[in-house]
Amino acid sequence: MTAVTFVLTAMLTRYLIPILKSKKMGQKILDIGPRWHKSKEGTPQMGGLAFFCVITLLGSALLIIAALTEAADRNMCIGGALALFLGVANGFVGMFDDWRKLQKKQNEGLTASQKYLLQLICAGLYLAGMKAAGLIDGVLRIPFTSIELDLGFGYFFIALILITGIVNAVNLTDGIDGLLCMVSFVCGGFLLLASIKTDNIPLCIVASGIIGGVLGFLVYNYHPARVFMGDTGSLYLGGLFAGTAFMLAQPFLIVIYGIIFIVEAASVIIQVGCYKLTKKRVFKMAPIHHHFEMCGWGELKIGYVFAAVTAVASVISYFAI
Repeated sequence: MTAVTFVLTAMLTRYLIPILKSKKMGQKILDIGPRWHKSKEGTPQMGGLAFFCVITLLGSALLIIAALTEAADRNMCIGGALALFLGVANGFVGMFDDWRKLQKKQNEGLTASQKYLLQLICAGLYLAGMKAAGLIDGVLRIPFTSIELDLGFGYFFIALILITGIVNAVNLTDGIDGLLCMVSFVCGGFLLLASIKTDNIPLCIVASGIIGGVLGFLVYNYHPARVFMGDTGSLYLGGLFAGTAFMLAQPFLIVIYGIIFIVEAASVIIQVGCYKLTKKRVFKMAPIHHHFEMCGWGELKIGYVFAAVTAVASVISYFAI
Protein backbone atom coordinates (compact mmCIF):
# COMPACT_ATOMS: atom_id res chain seq x y z
CA MET A 1 0.00 0.00 0.00
CA THR A 2 2.89 2.37 0.75
CA ALA A 3 4.10 2.56 -2.85
CA VAL A 4 0.61 3.05 -4.28
CA THR A 5 -0.24 5.73 -1.72
CA PHE A 6 3.05 7.49 -2.41
CA VAL A 7 2.49 7.62 -6.17
CA LEU A 8 -1.17 8.64 -5.95
CA THR A 9 -0.50 11.34 -3.33
CA ALA A 10 2.40 12.79 -5.33
CA MET A 11 0.29 12.84 -8.49
CA LEU A 12 -2.74 14.37 -6.77
CA THR A 13 -0.62 17.00 -5.00
CA ARG A 14 0.94 18.02 -8.30
CA TYR A 15 -2.56 18.35 -9.77
CA LEU A 16 -3.85 20.30 -6.76
CA ILE A 17 -1.12 22.97 -6.61
CA PRO A 18 -2.20 24.95 -9.71
CA ILE A 19 -5.86 24.62 -8.68
CA LEU A 20 -5.14 25.99 -5.20
CA LYS A 21 -3.10 28.81 -6.74
CA SER A 22 -5.88 29.72 -9.16
CA LYS A 23 -8.36 29.84 -6.25
CA LYS A 24 -5.91 32.15 -4.42
CA MET A 25 -5.69 29.71 -1.50
CA GLY A 26 -2.36 31.10 -0.34
CA GLN A 27 -0.94 31.11 3.19
CA LYS A 28 -1.05 34.37 5.15
CA ILE A 29 2.15 34.85 7.18
CA LEU A 30 1.97 36.69 10.51
CA ASP A 31 4.41 39.54 11.20
CA ILE A 32 5.30 38.04 14.60
CA GLY A 33 7.06 35.07 12.98
CA PRO A 34 10.63 34.85 11.64
CA ARG A 35 11.01 37.61 9.06
CA TRP A 36 12.30 35.20 6.41
CA HIS A 37 8.95 33.38 6.51
CA LYS A 38 7.42 36.35 4.71
CA SER A 39 8.82 34.91 1.48
CA LYS A 40 6.44 31.96 1.96
CA GLU A 41 3.35 34.17 1.83
CA GLY A 42 1.04 33.11 -0.97
CA THR A 43 2.22 29.49 -0.98
CA PRO A 44 -0.95 27.42 -1.51
CA GLN A 45 -2.34 25.66 1.55
CA MET A 46 -4.89 22.86 1.99
CA GLY A 47 -2.52 20.60 0.05
CA GLY A 48 -3.09 17.96 2.72
CA LEU A 49 -6.33 17.25 0.91
CA ALA A 50 -4.24 15.01 -1.39
CA PHE A 51 -3.14 12.45 1.20
CA PHE A 52 -6.44 12.94 3.07
CA CYS A 53 -8.28 11.49 0.07
CA VAL A 54 -5.75 8.84 -0.91
CA ILE A 55 -5.14 7.35 2.55
CA THR A 56 -8.84 7.39 3.43
CA LEU A 57 -10.14 5.83 0.22
CA LEU A 58 -7.40 3.25 -0.23
CA GLY A 59 -7.26 2.42 3.47
CA SER A 60 -11.03 1.99 3.69
CA ALA A 61 -11.07 -0.30 0.66
CA LEU A 62 -8.31 -2.53 2.05
CA LEU A 63 -9.91 -2.70 5.49
CA ILE A 64 -13.21 -3.79 3.93
CA ILE A 65 -11.44 -6.44 1.85
CA ALA A 66 -9.51 -7.68 4.91
CA ALA A 67 -12.74 -7.97 6.90
CA LEU A 68 -14.77 -9.67 4.16
CA THR A 69 -12.04 -12.18 3.29
CA GLU A 70 -11.31 -12.79 6.98
CA ALA A 71 -7.67 -11.93 6.37
CA ALA A 72 -7.87 -9.99 9.63
CA ASP A 73 -10.07 -10.04 12.71
CA ARG A 74 -13.22 -8.02 11.97
CA ASN A 75 -13.08 -6.17 15.27
CA MET A 76 -9.51 -5.11 14.52
CA CYS A 77 -10.69 -3.90 11.11
CA ILE A 78 -13.35 -1.85 12.88
CA GLY A 79 -10.55 -0.33 14.97
CA GLY A 80 -8.73 0.60 11.77
CA ALA A 81 -11.89 2.09 10.29
CA LEU A 82 -12.46 4.13 13.46
CA ALA A 83 -8.88 5.42 13.30
CA LEU A 84 -9.58 6.59 9.75
CA PHE A 85 -12.83 8.14 10.98
CA LEU A 86 -10.95 10.08 13.66
CA GLY A 87 -8.52 11.34 11.03
CA VAL A 88 -11.29 12.29 8.60
CA ALA A 89 -13.41 14.00 11.26
CA ASN A 90 -10.49 16.13 12.44
CA GLY A 91 -9.46 16.70 8.84
CA PHE A 92 -12.85 18.23 8.13
CA VAL A 93 -12.42 20.51 11.15
CA GLY A 94 -9.09 21.57 9.69
CA MET A 95 -10.60 22.03 6.24
CA PHE A 96 -13.27 24.33 7.63
CA ASP A 97 -10.61 26.23 9.57
CA ASP A 98 -8.47 26.66 6.43
CA TRP A 99 -11.50 27.85 4.48
CA ARG A 100 -12.36 30.42 7.14
CA LYS A 101 -8.78 31.71 7.09
CA LEU A 102 -8.99 32.24 3.36
CA GLN A 103 -12.36 33.97 3.64
CA LYS A 104 -11.14 36.29 6.39
CA LYS A 105 -7.74 36.73 4.68
CA GLN A 106 -5.88 36.23 7.95
CA ASN A 107 -4.06 33.46 9.80
CA GLU A 108 -6.92 32.58 12.16
CA GLY A 109 -10.07 30.79 11.07
CA LEU A 110 -12.00 29.12 13.86
CA THR A 111 -11.39 30.38 17.39
CA ALA A 112 -9.43 28.08 19.70
CA SER A 113 -12.56 27.24 21.71
CA GLN A 114 -14.60 26.48 18.58
CA LYS A 115 -11.89 24.20 17.24
CA TYR A 116 -11.42 22.39 20.55
CA LEU A 117 -15.15 21.82 20.97
CA LEU A 118 -15.33 20.21 17.53
CA GLN A 119 -12.28 18.09 18.34
CA LEU A 120 -13.89 16.92 21.58
CA ILE A 121 -16.97 15.84 19.64
CA CYS A 122 -14.79 13.91 17.16
CA ALA A 123 -12.90 12.23 20.01
CA GLY A 124 -16.13 11.41 21.86
CA LEU A 125 -17.66 9.75 18.81
CA TYR A 126 -14.46 7.78 18.22
CA LEU A 127 -14.33 6.53 21.82
CA ALA A 128 -18.03 5.63 21.72
CA GLY A 129 -17.37 3.54 18.61
CA MET A 130 -14.34 1.85 20.19
CA LYS A 131 -16.33 1.04 23.33
CA ALA A 132 -19.26 -0.34 21.32
CA ALA A 133 -16.87 -2.59 19.39
CA GLY A 134 -15.30 -3.81 22.63
CA LEU A 135 -11.89 -2.43 21.64
CA ILE A 136 -11.30 -0.44 24.84
CA ASP A 137 -11.99 -1.68 28.35
CA GLY A 138 -11.28 1.24 30.66
CA VAL A 139 -7.92 -0.20 31.75
CA LEU A 140 -4.90 2.11 31.57
CA ARG A 141 -1.70 0.21 30.77
CA ILE A 142 1.58 1.93 31.63
CA PRO A 143 4.33 1.32 29.01
CA PHE A 144 7.41 -0.66 30.17
CA THR A 145 5.62 -1.83 33.31
CA SER A 146 3.09 -4.48 34.24
CA ILE A 147 0.90 -1.84 35.86
CA GLU A 148 -2.74 -1.90 34.77
CA LEU A 149 -5.16 0.59 36.30
CA ASP A 150 -8.88 -0.06 35.94
CA LEU A 151 -10.14 3.52 35.82
CA GLY A 152 -13.67 2.80 34.67
CA PHE A 153 -15.35 5.93 33.33
CA GLY A 154 -12.29 7.99 34.30
CA TYR A 155 -10.40 6.26 31.49
CA PHE A 156 -12.58 7.92 28.88
CA PHE A 157 -11.98 11.36 30.36
CA ILE A 158 -8.22 10.78 30.18
CA ALA A 159 -8.59 9.36 26.66
CA LEU A 160 -10.44 12.50 25.53
CA ILE A 161 -7.59 14.66 26.79
CA LEU A 162 -4.99 12.39 25.16
CA ILE A 163 -6.73 12.37 21.77
CA THR A 164 -7.35 16.11 21.56
CA GLY A 165 -3.88 16.76 22.94
CA ILE A 166 -2.19 14.61 20.29
CA VAL A 167 -4.29 16.10 17.49
CA ASN A 168 -3.30 19.64 18.48
CA ALA A 169 0.32 18.69 19.16
CA VAL A 170 0.65 17.28 15.64
CA ASN A 171 -0.96 20.44 14.29
CA LEU A 172 1.61 22.61 16.11
CA THR A 173 4.46 20.59 14.59
CA ASP A 174 3.46 21.72 11.10
CA GLY A 175 5.28 25.05 11.16
CA ILE A 176 8.20 24.77 8.74
CA ASP A 177 8.81 23.10 5.40
CA GLY A 178 8.72 19.32 5.53
CA LEU A 179 8.93 19.01 9.32
CA LEU A 180 5.64 17.25 10.00
CA CYS A 181 6.09 14.98 6.98
CA MET A 182 9.54 13.86 8.17
CA VAL A 183 8.45 13.20 11.74
CA SER A 184 5.23 11.50 10.58
CA PHE A 185 7.21 9.26 8.23
CA VAL A 186 9.28 7.95 11.15
CA CYS A 187 6.22 7.53 13.40
CA GLY A 188 4.48 5.70 10.57
CA GLY A 189 7.51 3.44 10.24
CA PHE A 190 7.33 2.59 13.92
CA LEU A 191 3.62 1.79 13.64
CA LEU A 192 4.31 -0.44 10.64
CA LEU A 193 6.96 -2.41 12.55
CA ALA A 194 4.65 -2.59 15.56
CA SER A 195 1.87 -3.96 13.38
CA ILE A 196 4.16 -6.69 12.07
CA LYS A 197 5.31 -7.60 15.58
CA THR A 198 1.72 -7.81 16.86
CA ASP A 199 0.26 -9.33 13.67
CA ASN A 200 -2.15 -6.41 13.38
CA ILE A 201 -3.10 -6.20 9.69
CA PRO A 202 -5.48 -3.20 10.02
CA LEU A 203 -2.75 -1.20 11.79
CA CYS A 204 -0.37 -2.23 9.01
CA ILE A 205 -2.81 -0.84 6.43
CA VAL A 206 -3.18 2.53 8.16
CA ALA A 207 0.54 2.83 8.95
CA SER A 208 1.48 2.02 5.34
CA GLY A 209 -0.95 4.68 4.20
CA ILE A 210 0.61 7.28 6.49
CA ILE A 211 4.12 6.48 5.26
CA GLY A 212 3.20 6.63 1.57
CA GLY A 213 0.98 9.68 1.99
CA VAL A 214 3.48 11.89 3.79
CA LEU A 215 6.33 10.83 1.49
CA GLY A 216 4.23 11.62 -1.58
CA PHE A 217 3.35 15.02 -0.15
CA LEU A 218 6.95 15.67 0.93
CA VAL A 219 7.96 15.71 -2.73
CA TYR A 220 6.30 19.15 -2.91
CA ASN A 221 6.53 20.16 0.77
CA TYR A 222 10.31 19.68 1.06
CA HIS A 223 12.21 22.94 1.57
CA PRO A 224 11.57 25.25 -0.23
CA ALA A 225 7.93 24.13 -0.05
CA ARG A 226 5.68 24.56 -3.07
CA VAL A 227 2.56 23.73 -1.06
CA PHE A 228 1.49 23.52 2.60
CA MET A 229 -0.78 20.82 4.01
CA GLY A 230 -2.71 23.37 6.11
CA ASP A 231 -4.88 22.36 9.05
CA THR A 232 -6.67 20.05 6.61
CA GLY A 233 -3.60 17.82 6.55
CA SER A 234 -2.12 18.35 10.01
CA LEU A 235 -5.36 17.72 11.91
CA TYR A 236 -6.04 14.70 9.69
CA LEU A 237 -2.63 13.25 10.57
CA GLY A 238 -3.20 14.13 14.22
CA GLY A 239 -6.43 12.15 14.19
CA LEU A 240 -4.73 9.18 12.54
CA PHE A 241 -1.90 9.13 15.08
CA ALA A 242 -4.35 9.36 17.97
CA GLY A 243 -6.44 6.55 16.49
CA THR A 244 -3.49 4.26 15.74
CA ALA A 245 -2.22 4.77 19.30
CA PHE A 246 -5.35 3.04 20.58
CA MET A 247 -4.97 0.28 17.99
CA LEU A 248 -1.72 -0.66 19.78
CA ALA A 249 -3.68 -1.21 23.02
CA GLN A 250 -1.06 1.03 24.66
CA PRO A 251 -2.25 4.51 23.67
CA PHE A 252 0.11 6.31 26.06
CA LEU A 253 3.10 4.83 24.26
CA ILE A 254 2.66 7.70 21.79
CA VAL A 255 4.11 9.98 24.46
CA ILE A 256 7.43 8.24 23.71
CA TYR A 257 7.49 7.62 19.94
CA GLY A 258 5.61 10.88 19.40
CA ILE A 259 8.01 12.77 21.67
CA ILE A 260 8.45 15.58 19.14
CA PHE A 261 4.71 16.24 19.14
CA ILE A 262 4.74 16.35 22.95
CA VAL A 263 7.74 18.70 23.10
CA GLU A 264 6.20 21.03 20.50
CA ALA A 265 2.97 21.30 22.51
CA ALA A 266 4.80 21.57 25.84
CA SER A 267 6.93 24.44 24.52
CA VAL A 268 3.80 26.44 23.72
CA ILE A 269 2.23 25.72 27.12
CA ILE A 270 5.46 26.70 28.93
CA GLN A 271 5.90 29.84 26.83
CA VAL A 272 2.35 31.08 27.35
CA GLY A 273 2.25 30.12 31.03
CA CYS A 274 5.55 31.75 31.93
CA TYR A 275 4.73 34.91 30.01
CA LYS A 276 1.39 35.28 31.77
CA LEU A 277 3.01 34.78 35.18
CA THR A 278 6.33 36.62 34.77
CA LYS A 279 6.03 38.60 31.52
CA LYS A 280 9.19 36.77 30.40
CA ARG A 281 9.63 34.22 27.62
CA VAL A 282 11.47 30.93 28.05
CA PHE A 283 12.00 30.43 24.31
CA LYS A 284 12.83 32.94 21.61
CA MET A 285 9.63 31.77 19.94
CA ALA A 286 7.21 28.87 20.29
CA PRO A 287 6.52 26.18 19.16
CA ILE A 288 10.09 25.09 19.75
CA HIS A 289 10.99 24.56 16.08
CA HIS A 290 10.73 28.35 15.69
CA HIS A 291 13.07 28.76 18.68
CA PHE A 292 15.70 26.75 16.84
CA GLU A 293 15.08 28.82 13.72
CA MET A 294 15.73 31.98 15.71
CA CYS A 295 18.93 30.35 16.99
CA GLY A 296 20.15 30.04 13.40
CA TRP A 297 19.16 26.49 12.50
CA GLY A 298 17.98 25.96 8.95
CA GLU A 299 14.61 24.35 8.24
CA LEU A 300 16.20 21.21 6.82
CA LYS A 301 18.48 20.78 9.85
CA ILE A 302 15.50 21.06 12.19
CA GLY A 303 13.57 18.52 10.13
CA TYR A 304 16.39 15.97 10.07
CA VAL A 305 17.26 16.38 13.77
CA PHE A 306 13.62 16.09 14.86
CA ALA A 307 13.17 13.01 12.65
CA ALA A 308 16.33 11.46 14.15
CA VAL A 309 15.05 12.08 17.69
CA THR A 310 11.76 10.45 16.68
CA ALA A 311 13.66 7.44 15.31
CA VAL A 312 15.52 6.94 18.60
CA ALA A 313 12.26 7.27 20.56
CA SER A 314 10.62 4.79 18.20
CA VAL A 315 13.34 2.20 18.80
CA ILE A 316 12.80 2.57 22.55
CA SER A 317 9.03 2.27 22.11
CA TYR A 318 9.40 -0.90 20.05
CA PHE A 319 10.61 -2.81 23.11
CA ALA A 320 7.48 -1.86 25.05
CA ILE A 321 5.15 -3.70 22.67
